[in-house]
This record gives sequence, structure tokens and C-alpha cells, in this order.
Amino acid sequence: MHDLRRQALESGKTVSKKAQSRIGSRTTSAANSRTNSRNASRHGSDDEDGNLSDSTNWSVNSIDDMLSADVPEDATEAWKQDLGDRVEEIIDRKRSSAQGRESALAQYGHYLMSHYAFEELESKTSELFPALLKSIKSESSEKETCLALRAIALTIITVPSETVYDGVFQAIKRAYTDSEFPSVKATAIHTLSAAAVYGGASDEGIEEVMDDFLEIIESDGGSVEAADDGDVVTAALEAWGFLATSIDDMQEKTELAMDAFIEQLDSSDTSVQVATGENIALLYEKSYTDREADDGPASDVEDEEGYAIDSSYVKRYEVYRQKHQLEHSLSQLANESSKRIAKKDRKSLHVNFADILNTVQHPSRGPRYQKAIDQETGRRYGSRLTVRIHKTGSMKIDRWWKLHRLQALRRILGGGFVVHYEQNEVVFDSLPIMISADKGN
Repeated sequence: MHDLRRQALESGKTVSKKAQSRIGSRTTSAANSRTNSRNASRHGSDDEDGNLSDSTNWSVNSIDDMLSADVPEDATEAWKQDLGDRVEEIIDRKRSSAQGRESALAQYGHYLMSHYAFEELESKTSELFPALLKSIKSESSEKETCLALRAIALTIITVPSETVYDGVFQAIKRAYTDSEFPSVKATAIHTLSAAAVYGGASDEGIEEVMDDFLEIIESDGGSVEAADDGDVVTAALEAWGFLATSIDDMQEKTELAMDAFIEQLDSSDTSVQVATGENIALLYEKSYTDREADDGPASDVEDEEGYAIDSSYVKRYEVYRQKHQLEHSLSQLANESSKRIAKKDRKSLHVNFADILNTVQHPSRGPRYQKAIDQETGRRYGSRLTVRIHKTGSMKIDRWWKLHRLQALRRILGGGFVVHYEQNEVVFDSLPIMISADKGN
């Protein structure tokens, strides 16, 4: 088994205020008009009780519809035969049509999300990957290309490898660099991040991909001919954060990344802003590491209300020199009241940036940290974001690295996340161990 690393406004534009002055009157490419049909934001859909939703959004809505439709849930073993037929159909491209390949890829993706198919695919990957790469390189249709990209991510997570990354890297990068479709670019970015983590990329390879994604962020998508496209920039931000969770020491990359992120806080796209903020919180979290013997004993530190602050972590370096300016920007987003922003997006900004600001001020505090006092312990409740796994237990997401990994896996696995968490070793090892529910619940 693979040695897993331990580790918007309706316009759809993401351009920041500073970037607007750079771009001036430059017109957006015709391809950007397609963004209006896509979901404006992939954030802010948490349930009121703090449990993450089962959104499967990753690229264009029509592709997600294809993945969730047409193939009924099958509790019997019949899915194995049908999956085998779809595999053979994907591999044998002779006399196939784009529409037929789309259907086969959609069903293949559905089965790989809803079932753990390691045994069914292990002997087929040497034929599957070349066939999927052909669909990506030919780009016969937008749907086929996106479905083939997603199929690669699903296949690598199902059958991880120490070597496959080198074989798929160039084609996937070409897809987000050269494709005419923004949806293909966004899907390719997410696919490459999954391939890097689960397909055997070296630490140096991962850092190179992160640098490439950061260039997309800095240029508002311009570096990949997707100027001002919200989905593409959000994908680069999300993928960058996911890859950052597998890098132990982020000190050297932090300064350049923060400069890009500070600018994107001014984006006119809510999903870009939230993804940016989550990366900022992750960088502050990673600037603190566990206290070691030579750090000396922990001192008693209290917050502004006199309650103890976790001192088991020690600050190793400064994330951003103008911290007060950053806190001011985050506070404004946490209290955004502009009527120009949709109510749903304002709520997303309020919830997410309250968390992000809290972490910047106190990096030991994770997402959904609640300051309310537990009367039994006399301590704050702390991070209360949990994911329920059926009725058997829950997973506590009290660190930003956990949230980044959870969101990345759910973008790929959709509603099948629980199946893979319970059966797929690499998914299980990517996240914290489930806490069993009380039998009385």
C-alpha cells in the first residue's frame, strides 16, 4: 500500500482591487462567460449543527449530475460486473463516440465514489491511465475531459501508487494550462493535487506544483489564460492548501504565499476570499509546532477574558509582519454588511472569517472554535466542527490541516466519502481517527 504522507458576485470574477488597476480595460475571454452557469461558491454550506454537508460540487454542475444520476444504488455485487464493463468500454476506444465515452466515464466515476473498488481495478490501471489520458489530450468535449480528469483522481485514490504521478503530470498540467474550458482547468488543478499526494510525487515535486498554483493565484488566473475566472482561482487556492498539509516546514514558502493571499482578500468572489482565508489560517497554524524539551516548560497564558490558552504549541517564525493590518482586514470580512453581496455569501464570510481571525490571533485554535464555557470543565468548548460517520461515530475537525484534507477528499469522493473512509486505507490515514458514538445515542 502506498506510503501516505503524514502530513461571489454573479459576475463570477475574482479580480482583486489591486489587480483591477493592473488589468485595466483588458477584456475577459469568451470562455469566461461559461462561468455564469457554475455554482458561485463551494463554501458556506455547513449545516447549522456544525456538520459538513455532502456537496459533491467540483467542476460544472452538469458533470456532477451525470455522476449522481443514471446509475441506481446497488447493494448487491452486480456493480462489480457493471464496473468491469465500463472499464473495458473506457479502455477499448475503437468506434466509440464522445457521448458514449461521457456515459461510460460518468458511470465509472459513480462506482468509484460509491464503492471501494481496489480489487476490481488493481490489475487494470496500466490500461486505464493511458485511455483516460487520451480523453484528456484529445479534449473532444468539455464533459468528457472533466470526467476523465476526475476519473484519474478517483482511480489514484482507489489504487494509490508511488510511480503513477510521473506518467500523468504533463497531460494534467497541459489541461489546466491550455484548455479552452475554465471547468477543465479547475478540475485539472484539483486532479493534479490528488495525483501528487496519492500518486507518488516527491516533496520537491509537490512544492513545484504549489509554486505553479501560486502563480495562478497571483495572476488572478491570467497565467493559465483564465483571467478573472473565480472557479479556476478558487481551485488553485484549495489545491495549494491541500498540498501544503503534506509539507512539514512551510517557513520558506510563507512570505510569498501571504503576499498573494493578502491581495486575494480583496477579491469580488466570495469563494476566492474564503479559500484564501482558509490558507492564511493554515499558515498560522503551521507556524506553531509541538513544544519540545529544549523549548522549556510552558507558561500560563490567558486570553483577553482570562481563560487559559493552549501553550503546548510554540511559535517558530513570523507569518506576516503587518499582522494588525491583516487582523483589520479579516475583521472587516467577518462583519461584512454590504447589500451588494448576496445574503448567503455574507453569511459565508461571517462564519468563515470569524474562525480565520480567531486562528490568526490564537493559532492553537482551529475551525469553529467556540468561546462559550463548558460548565462542567470550566474551559471553553473549543473547536466543535465534527463530521458524523453514519450512526457509528464522528470525526473531530479541530485543526485547519484536517479541514483542508477533508474538503479535498470530499471534492473528489463526494457522497462516497464515508465508504472510502471506512474501507480505503489511504483515506482513513489522511484524517483523524473516528470517535465512537455512545451506544445510547
